[in-house]
Amino acid sequence: MPIRSMTGFAQVRGEIHRPDTAGADVSSPASSNGRLAFALSLKSVNHRFLDLHFRLPSGTDSLEMQLRRLLKEKMGRGHVEVSLSLERTTSDAFALNREIVGGYIAAFRAAAAEFSLATVPDLNAVLRIPGALDSANDSGEGEIEAAVMAKIEEALDRLNQMREEEGRGIARELRERMAHLVEAGKSVQQHRRAVLQNYSERLQSRLQELLGATIDKERVLQEAALLVDRSDIQEEIVRLETHVQHFLGLLEAGGEIGKKLDFLLQEMNREANTLLSKTSGLAGEALKITEAGLAMKAEIEKSREQVQNLE
Repeated sequence: MPIRSMTGFAQVRGEIHRPDTAGADVSSPASSNGRLAFALSLKSVNHRFLDLHFRLPSGTDSLEMQLRRLLKEKMGRGHVEVSLSLERTTSDAFALNREIVGGYIAAFRAAAAEFSLATVPDLNAVLRIPGALDSANDSGEGEIEAAVMAKIEEALDRLNQMREEEGRGIARELRERMAHLVEAGKSVQQHRRAVLQNYSERLQSRLQELLGATIDKERVLQEAALLVDRSDIQEEIVRLETHVQHFLGLLEAGGEIGKKLDFLLQEMNREANTLLSKTSGLAGEALKITEAGLAMKAEIEKSREQVQNLE
């Protein structure tokens, strides 16, 4: 599976056609084929897990369950908003829902009488109540459900096309960042031997200064070897190179790799921090290692910003 970003948007449209009313005058505009158009939108952004949110018309609970099941199968993670809007044609007739409207008006009048208010219900406000108007030719839930489910695959394909295109761009940038990390590691290697020599010389000079001529040179060399061993950054360099190769291997494999890449970058950042701590306070060649270590951390941080958007 290709590498995908978690950011994308797609929208598809469809229609539910209804046949002419039997015996109607086909020359009359009111007898033309009724239709119910709909727009299905998918919008996704980055998230640690798969977080689905639905904005669907009332009475479509079964449709939401089907969409939720399908999206869990097709998507790994991300904050995904699913919106469905119905668009009725002007030829559709509307019927008054007397039960809802009557109940509202009765409650309005009861409240007005209780508080001695001289007012009448606003018809515009009444008709805006959800369910106050029903389409006389409204399609059943099953008909809407079938039409939407027939279009969801197309919407997912469009969404994934956008996510894959952005994913390819992120992968290219991540490969460039890893190449910069490798170059910084090579720079550290070049200056490593000089730093080790610097450690040994500084320790010997300091001990001679403190103890005078009575010091045991062999002992000094042993102590220097121990200090140099603890201060050696070879282990961090090797681990960093290993993490980079693993990172590049995951990019080649593709699929849902965002969490794995983020974990590797955390490990790389830990190695860079250790490298910097071992070379802090040294001058000369060590300053160049510090510069390379800071460059490593900058590349790792920029990589993490990009990886946060990968599925």
